[in-house]
Amino acid sequence: MDRLKDKVVIVTGSTSGIGIGIAKLCAAEGAQVVVTGRNVERGQKVVEDIEKEGGNAWFHAFDLTNTDSMHALITDVAEKYGRIDVLINNAAGMGMKDGRVDELTLEQFNAVVATDLGGTFNMIKEALPYLLKNQNGGIIVNIGSMASAGGDLGTIAYGCAKAAVDKLTEYVACMYGPSGVRCNCVRPGLIVTPQNEARIPDALKTIFLSNILGTRYGTPEDIGHLCVYLASDEAAYMNGQILTCDGGLNSHTPTVAQFRMMSSRTW
Repeated sequence: MDRLKDKVVIVTGSTSGIGIGIAKLCAAEGAQVVVTGRNVERGQKVVEDIEKEGGNAWFHAFDLTNTDSMHALITDVAEKYGRIDVLINNAAGMGMKDGRVDELTLEQFNAVVATDLGGTFNMIKEALPYLLKNQNGGIIVNIGSMASAGGDLGTIAYGCAKAAVDKLTEYVACMYGPSGVRCNCVRPGLIVTPQNEARIPDALKTIFLSNILGTRYGTPEDIGHLCVYLASDEAAYMNGQILTCDGGLNSHTPTVAQFRMMSSRTW
């Protein structure tokens, strides 16, 4: 359980959902985890839970929409621990207004992109000087979304922003890989968490489960395990990769679920 032993790992947006799963698994592997988010009470609870399990964690307030907050997080962590080894960009502005092209103003579209793409870009920019200093190299893991895998009927701003995060990952890997910084991206599928389960309609769960190549939805731990791997020395030769973790949801033709219902192999 020492795959991340003594590494200083920042997990943005780790006071709920996927972020909690990532933070807890990193701590279980020996990392010093920096839990971040806007809700101090929830953040302290995550820290307490990690410490009860024998891990090490520290909470720092964080707002992905505020550049001063991003700068303070990076500089405070570097001052406290003397270095930054891993940055996991999980925070996103899912609560922001989104929809169809005809429903959004340019300002609303730009606000989502500024948070979900611009926030990720700025966090990387802030952390790079410290990651580049590491003798053993620095690691960036961006959390993307299956929304970037293809078009959909809504949430166009979020989908475009996350598609750009995929490309940002490749550019950062290209620019800084030779200097020892690895940058990869994880695209989660439908992840059911204690925070979102009640808000996901049963009809939507049925649609997704009929297309997942398995018997369950994803969990925060599924994403956390992949992040641990990418942050570990085991992934030393992984760079610039976009890894989809969705139970096979996006790996097949769009008619598979319907043919299953018909007990048919093909038309």
